Amino acid sequence: MTDSEKLAWKQKLKALLLQLVEQRLQEAIAAANEAQEAANSEEKSSAGDKYETGRAMGHLQKDMHAARMASVKNELAQINAVDCTRILTHIAPGAFIDTGKVCIFIAGAAAKQMVDQRAVLFISPQSPLAKTLFGKREGDSFKMGNDNYLVEMLC
Repeated sequence: MTDSEKLAWKQKLKALLLQLVEQRLQEAIAAANEAQEAANSEEKSSAGDKYETGRAMGHLQKDMHAARMASVKNELAQINAVDCTRILTHIAPGAFIDTGKVCIFIAGAAAKQMVDQRAVLFISPQSPLAKTLFGKREGDSFKMGNDNYLVEMLC
């Protein structure tokens, strides 16, 4: 893979990751809106406490979804800040690592995704695995679970 192909690959992975996280944000927004609508539509009943309890539960759900939205927005900002415009010589945020057994992209969490018939594990720079990998170079080894891996390619 040439350097320009490596950079294009990392850009593609980052774009996919942003798309996946943006989808999570839209889901959180929809859930918060539904919770708000449910709280607003709770009708006053003859049992006044039931009405107040229903509205309170709706507001709690709305607050929970609002916190999720804030978390996802923060994640989007962190992913956008990851630099994928240069080839790295050591593992840092924005690194793509190929071990021959597993491919890892360190920019944000999205679990394992199939990209051009390759399984890529998307992990957050704050994850324990990423912290274990930081500073390693091509030719270095690391342990994930019970298995040992060799950094065969890094970009």
